[in-house]
Amino acid sequence: MSEILCQWLNQELKVSRTVSPKSFAKAFSTGYLIGEVLHKFELQGDFSEFSESRTSTAKLNNFSRLEPTLHLLGVQFDQNVAQSIITEQPGAATKLLYQLYIALQRKKKSGLTGLEMQTMQPLTNLRLQNMRSEAFREQRLSRRRQNEIMAQIQAAIIQIPKPASNHTLKALEAQKMMKKKKGAEDVANEIKKFEALIKKDLQAKESASKTSVDTTGPMTTDLLNTYSDDDYIKKIQKRLEEDAFAREQREKRRRRLLMDQLIAHEAQEEAYREEQLINRLMRQSQQERRIAVQLMHVRHEKDVLWQNRIFREKQYEERRLKDFQDALDREAALAKQAKIDFEEQILREKEIHEQIAVERAQARYKKHYAVCAEILDQILDLSTKVADYRMLTNNLIPHKMMHDWKELFFNGKPIYEQASIKQIAAKPTEEQLIELEKRDLLDSNDYDDYKNMVGEWALPEEMAENLPPSNNCILGHVLHRLVEKSLPPQVESTEPELLSSSVKGCVLGKTFSGKTTTLKSLQKDFPVKILSIDTLVQEAIQAYHDNEKVSEASSIPQEDRKEDQLTVRAQLGAKSEQLLKKGKSIPDMLLVNIMVNAINGIPVNQNWILDGFPMTLNQAQLLEETLTGCNRYLMEAEGKAAQISTLAVDPTTSKEVPLPSSAFDFVILLDISDNSSLSRMNDVMAEEFSRVISHEDTSEHAAAESQHVDVDPNLRDQIQHRIIGFLDNWPLLEQWFSEPENILIRINAEIDKNSLCQKVKEIFATEIMKKKNKVEKRLEEKEAEKKAASLAEPPPPTPPLPPEPEKEKETHQQRDPSKTPPAKGKPQSGSPKGKPPGGKVQVKKSPVGSTDIPPTPVAPPPPKPGSEEWVYVNEPIPEEIPSFLVPYWELIENSYINTIKTILRHLREDQHEVLKYLYEITTSFQEFLRRPDHKQDFVAQWQADFNSFPDDLWEDEETKAELHQRVNDLRDRLWDICDARKEEAEQERLDIINESWLQDSLGITMNHFFSLMQAELNRFQDTKKLLQDYYRAMERKIPIDDSKRFTRIPLIRLDSKDISENQLRIPLVPRISISPETGVPRPKLKAILKGKIDYSLENVQTNFEADERLVMDTWQQASLAISNMVAAEIHQRLIEEDKENQPAESKEKSPQMSTNKKGKKENEPPKNKKEDKHGKGKSPPVAEAAPVVFTAEEIAEIEKKNELRLRIKEEHLAALQFEEIATQFRLELIKSKALSVLEDLITKVVDIYKLMEKWLGERYLNEMSSVEKLTEVARYHIETATKIQNELYLNQEDFFINGDIKVFPDPPLPKRPPPVEKEEDGTLTIEQLDNLRDQFLDMAPKGIIGSKAFTDILLDLMTLNLGTNNFPSSWMHLTQPELQELTYLLIVNSEFVDWRKFLLVTALPWPIPLEEELLETLQRFKAVDEEQMGTVTFEQYMQAGLWFTGDEDIKIPENPLEPLPYNRQVHLIEFFFRLFADYEMDPPQLDYTQMLLYFACHPDPVEGVYRALSVAIGTHIFRKVEGPVMTAEKTSSTDLSPVEGYVETEENAEREKREFAEEKEERDQKEVDIPENANTEKISMETLLRVFRGGSEVKDANRFTSHLKRENIYAESFMKVFQELETKDLEPIEVAVLLKHPFIQDLIANYPDYKIPDIKMILQRSVHVAGSDGERSPSRLTEEKK
Repeated sequence: MSEILCQWLNQELKVSRTVSPKSFAKAFSTGYLIGEVLHKFELQGDFSEFSESRTSTAKLNNFSRLEPTLHLLGVQFDQNVAQSIITEQPGAATKLLYQLYIALQRKKKSGLTGLEMQTMQPLTNLRLQNMRSEAFREQRLSRRRQNEIMAQIQAAIIQIPKPASNHTLKALEAQKMMKKKKGAEDVANEIKKFEALIKKDLQAKESASKTSVDTTGPMTTDLLNTYSDDDYIKKIQKRLEEDAFAREQREKRRRRLLMDQLIAHEAQEEAYREEQLINRLMRQSQQERRIAVQLMHVRHEKDVLWQNRIFREKQYEERRLKDFQDALDREAALAKQAKIDFEEQILREKEIHEQIAVERAQARYKKHYAVCAEILDQILDLSTKVADYRMLTNNLIPHKMMHDWKELFFNGKPIYEQASIKQIAAKPTEEQLIELEKRDLLDSNDYDDYKNMVGEWALPEEMAENLPPSNNCILGHVLHRLVEKSLPPQVESTEPELLSSSVKGCVLGKTFSGKTTTLKSLQKDFPVKILSIDTLVQEAIQAYHDNEKVSEASSIPQEDRKEDQLTVRAQLGAKSEQLLKKGKSIPDMLLVNIMVNAINGIPVNQNWILDGFPMTLNQAQLLEETLTGCNRYLMEAEGKAAQISTLAVDPTTSKEVPLPSSAFDFVILLDISDNSSLSRMNDVMAEEFSRVISHEDTSEHAAAESQHVDVDPNLRDQIQHRIIGFLDNWPLLEQWFSEPENILIRINAEIDKNSLCQKVKEIFATEIMKKKNKVEKRLEEKEAEKKAASLAEPPPPTPPLPPEPEKEKETHQQRDPSKTPPAKGKPQSGSPKGKPPGGKVQVKKSPVGSTDIPPTPVAPPPPKPGSEEWVYVNEPIPEEIPSFLVPYWELIENSYINTIKTILRHLREDQHEVLKYLYEITTSFQEFLRRPDHKQDFVAQWQADFNSFPDDLWEDEETKAELHQRVNDLRDRLWDICDARKEEAEQERLDIINESWLQDSLGITMNHFFSLMQAELNRFQDTKKLLQDYYRAMERKIPIDDSKRFTRIPLIRLDSKDISENQLRIPLVPRISISPETGVPRPKLKAILKGKIDYSLENVQTNFEADERLVMDTWQQASLAISNMVAAEIHQRLIEEDKENQPAESKEKSPQMSTNKKGKKENEPPKNKKEDKHGKGKSPPVAEAAPVVFTAEEIAEIEKKNELRLRIKEEHLAALQFEEIATQFRLELIKSKALSVLEDLITKVVDIYKLMEKWLGERYLNEMSSVEKLTEVARYHIETATKIQNELYLNQEDFFINGDIKVFPDPPLPKRPPPVEKEEDGTLTIEQLDNLRDQFLDMAPKGIIGSKAFTDILLDLMTLNLGTNNFPSSWMHLTQPELQELTYLLIVNSEFVDWRKFLLVTALPWPIPLEEELLETLQRFKAVDEEQMGTVTFEQYMQAGLWFTGDEDIKIPENPLEPLPYNRQVHLIEFFFRLFADYEMDPPQLDYTQMLLYFACHPDPVEGVYRALSVAIGTHIFRKVEGPVMTAEKTSSTDLSPVEGYVETEENAEREKREFAEEKEERDQKEVDIPENANTEKISMETLLRVFRGGSEVKDANRFTSHLKRENIYAESFMKVFQELETKDLEPIEVAVLLKHPFIQDLIANYPDYKIPDIKMILQRSVHVAGSDGERSPSRLTEEKK
């Protein structure tokens, strides 16, 4: 806006002083320029009264005069506006000027004057303005008067320091009065004189007017009468009227002047009267004047003091207000800065949290990436392993291998072998440890499959029906009892379980998740104790500081308690403080002890909740162990350790021990996000900060808040670590609180406070109800158990009654133990200890109590040993029996498991070895079949001999017969080679078949299976020995020392070494091999040798049959050994019973003999004879016992012993039979597996042998076929009498004619003729151009030739063109006038012709360059011209290149005799060098600037001159376009030819011109916007002369040389131009300046040398005339013929 006002003031109004935006306020502060502006618009008539002075009086005068005018324009102006403009306040003057500008523009449009505007205003406004102006003037006058009065008073005070004498004063006063009176009289006299003069003048005027009127009357009549001219009279009358009106106006002005003088005089009189009044007041006595002066002094001093006091108080108040405001501002600034710092701290914390989250995410990503990479590597390893074995097994991978690889993959083990474990050092490497883990994993899986009979050891269909029991329950019970006896006794707690209805829980969550807040709210509504670990630690440390001691009422006895002993809490606080002082953290155990100590202090029935504890898994485990006394992990480990046996399990003790309940009834997680936690912390910190600021004045609050200030920074520093710690520990805590029983409750804590507290209260109330119901249920269960126990107590029956039914059952089952095998029972799941159903039956039958009642027919069958109803015999055994039987069983089990694993590992490894061996023999046999032969040598020799025959003998029949014979010989020789190779391959196959590998592999495999049978046999023998020792110990018998050696299954002897029997621990049997001659063939062969009988495999078949028989024999031997051992054990038991029963026969003959008959009948067949024998030999004891048996108690004891012995025997034999059946089943499974493995191995090997035979036969047939193909090719060439040029290739079974190798070379190809340029459309060829150049160069070496000479040369060349071929045929039609016209187009300065320009034009078509392309080419030439000489050689010329390269897509003709197409552009580039180069220099040099000046020519001559200037200077010269130009520049992609398109019509030519004009206009429109710094380059005189030619003299060596010497016609003009442009010594001048000179502009507009002449028009016309003339002159026809 200020710029607009400055432009308006400086340019339109042209004020006296130039105004700028920077000095705007200063320029208008005096008001002078405002008055000048108003004066310009004829609104300020008193502008002459304005002053340019910058004093305050001048400014006041100016603005007081401006006020009414501004108000008249409607501009807001008052004292405040004037004050702001005078004080140069920013924007005040600008605002006023802008309002003035608007008002003046409005006035200018309306065309009103100031007076008209004043009259048009309302009367009230006018009066108001007048009143304001009058008030302003009166105010100004009153101020002036007051100033004068005060000056006089001051002068009086200063002049009268003390009272003077009365005489002097009176005299002075009298003199003054006289002077004043005299002055007044003088003034009155002057006034009277003036009034008298005025009256005289008035009277004289009146008399004169009367006389003139009187005299004019007759004069006018006379005149009228005399002249009677009305017009003249009217003029006189009009003049008289005007004079009268003028007199009246003069009189009015005079009267106005008099009135003004009177008013002024009255004002002077008023002033005089005031002065007189002052003088009268001053005319007092001396004393009064002194008093007045003193009073005035006192009053003035009082006023000064009062003003000073008021001023000082005001200053004090302002100072206080300022200090207070400064304090407020400072506090606000500090608070604002603190707020900014707080926000920055929040942002930093968020950034830190985000960074930590990113790091955690990156760590998690790296972890997952590493896991995925490891899995991917394992997948790749598995894939490659599968691919490798697909090659080994012909895409048929065994299921077992794939299963093992999958197990390794699923367990994260590497598939490939990492290191060899055949020789392991004392400290194995990491790779070896991995391999050992892999081996153990596979061994365990194989053992599990073997044990559970799944996978590779799955049962065949015929064995699945007779599945034996999977567990020997009796053996499991025996082992369990032995282990319990060997372990130390566990002391069971006798304390009764206390049932409490108190609810125990904890609330967990991140920092600021609302734990403490919700618990405080919960504590208000429920009687619950809140325990916070931070508070408890502080209280413990405080208790230590307070020296808290144990009270006397404590439960510790006085004698055990030390004096002044600290409490437990104080001791824990002491330990905590000790650690904290060292800078260490409190360990979890100490924290748990502090927490447990606080929990123990809570009453039993009170609820308690932990606030934010436990925080880690270790704390949770320690807290639960301390509160419950149980460790969950230890109990699980003990439960696993209790199951010592894996081969036999006691179903009654296999139940899992229930884990103890958790220490908490519920765990609440207040779930909240990290950002919410941070935001809550920031909110709390902000609230605390605002509270500190608002209440900083109170000391109490400051003391209270100092604690918060101490805590909050720590919390701010710890918040990130707390969040990270919670995120790290929570997954483990979540699993801990969810696994046994899910007590975890999640709550979304990102809600408002009241809702969260309400949710927690609801959950707590629900948990209270659950705990109450649980306690009530437990109490009810306990009462029910007590009632059941009281009801279950049996009445006191007679002791002998209960054993009788048990004895009957036992004897009934013992009757035929061999015929009744144990039940094919299902796996027993367990039964209650010592409470079989038989016991309940006894309780029900006890009231009967009669021994004579026979058993009822509905009684259940007797229980079988091992069943759920069976009651195991748990008689006491000696203490030393478990001590050696338990380690013995562990040895049995470990030996069995390790042996099985080792054997299965060897079987697994043998499977890999078999596959590798089979792959090796197949690959080696294939390589043997592909061994090199020498057939190609014979074929090459025959081909050489065949091609060496002379050409004249090819058609001879005898020669052909000879050649056929040679072919037959070659074929026979090649067939012999094939037969020999076949025999060698068959022998190789037989050698592979007859190797001992198959027999050794079969023997090793059978030995592995025999070892499995031996392991099962060993286990059975050891188990039998353990059961025998256990049951004999219960019978109080000494264990039998079995001196017999264990049964050994013989293995196959694989080598032929002689080993003595003493050196053998395991018996060996020789390998049975049956030869084909001695073996009896079976009528029915197995599926192994299906199809055609191969006699080489008969030995394999017979040996397999022998191996099969050997396996069967070994299995029968092992099975028979087990049966014999069981029979021997039963026999041994019977013998011992007979020995024990023999002395007791006499005692059994008692009245109660009938009760034992059933027990005796069970063993009648084996016992009768023995009893008879024993009875005969031991009759005396019977006689002695007769009088001894007289009481029923002794008889009952004897019967009880017999019953116990029968039960032990029955249980022992049942366990043994269980083991026998299981072992027999295992042996049969091993036998069937061994036969299947052997059969599978034989099948694989036989398949490989058959595959070898197939390969051998196919290869032999292919070789024979290739020989036949060779023979056919040879016979074809013999019959066609042609040589075989390409090599005949015969290698093994492949035959082909190799087209890449030729036996003799091809005949040479004819050479392609060089390319030749043809005449097309009258265009001169390169050869014609070179001829013209040579002729013109001889005539005019400098390039300038006379116009007439040029025309004569062309005419001579055309008329004498006899075989020279200087011009195309179309040029022959040109006549002499046409040649002269052509010369005229090429004339330079009306005398000479530039023949280089002529050749350049006739060489068209070539791409006409753009100006940018010319400049780029110039830069390339300068870059090549390192010495900056301005010339280049041919090599440099070709290196720089032109704007076109000459690369064209040349189609090579298929005919080799046809020449290649002629590349005209490449030859044109070379021709241009020859055209413009100076061949007088060695080597020839080319002035590239001069050449580019030729190429700057253009159809528009002006454009050509600008292009030439650009080339000469080296940069683009901008052209100022004044009007449209009707020519256009062709781009580099368009070519101009003078002769092409001769048949075009005039319409086409005009259309092309229009297109050129349109393109030119578009380009000119783009070039209109010339930049400001355009054409700033400088140009010298030499460059200017070079552009406008004529700078050098013509020195042609011809007859016209003397006449062609000339000087540059523009040199003098250029010098004048440079002088006119004020250049010193013709120094270079800017192009922009030069182009503005009229001479240069005229020269550029009229210079024709840079125009491309249009010779196309002449040639077109010539061809048209030559084609249209029907009649020609004979001379013309002869010329055309020539």
